[in-house]
Amino acid sequence: MDPAGPAALGIARLWWAMLAGSSLIFAVVLTLFAVLMLRPEAGRRIPARRWIVWGGIALPLPVILAVTGTALWQGEALRAGPPALRIEAEAYMWGWRFAYPPATGLPPTEGVLHLPAGQEVEMVVTSPDVIHSFWIPRLGGKIDAIPGHANTLRLRADAPGDYGGVCAEYCGIGHVDMSFTARAHAIWPPEDLP
Repeated sequence: MDPAGPAALGIARLWWAMLAGSSLIFAVVLTLFAVLMLRPEAGRRIPARRWIVWGGIALPLPVILAVTGTALWQGEALRAGPPALRIEAEAYMWGWRFAYPPATGLPPTEGVLHLPAGQEVEMVVTSPDVIHSFWIPRLGGKIDAIPGHANTLRLRADAPGDYGGVCAEYCGIGHVDMSFTARAHAIWPPEDLP
């Protein structure tokens, strides 16, 4: 609920659209329920087929279409333009390894993802062992790390700072320790890595 990048902002907007749509449907259903409780004869005069068509199709369809349209619009907005940087994230039992392009001069890191603030980054997520899930809630959605397959996810941190990342897929007894820090730097590549 506190987005720090455009992907997370899109997810937050979609969440609010879903809440508004479901609240609208819920309010209409509650209103109909109250009317029928107070005046049961009103409901008996309406054929069952009409209840199904209007209540089961006509009422939720515009809300579902609006939410789907919002989701598609948000997804397309994330694909605009080439990423500034491509970083490889390898999830393993039970940790994270991050590799950067040779041009940055950065060595691979364990448990800390370094990325430039204000620039689009494409994460290439893989795993050598079991399915894991890469997720930095304040920066964007999650994507699975599947053995033998590379998945990509675009992220951007709007401001420098530390953002918590986790494995969002139960992957075994050490899953609880699969958190990492995503550190966004104002100066890229950073010169002060430990």
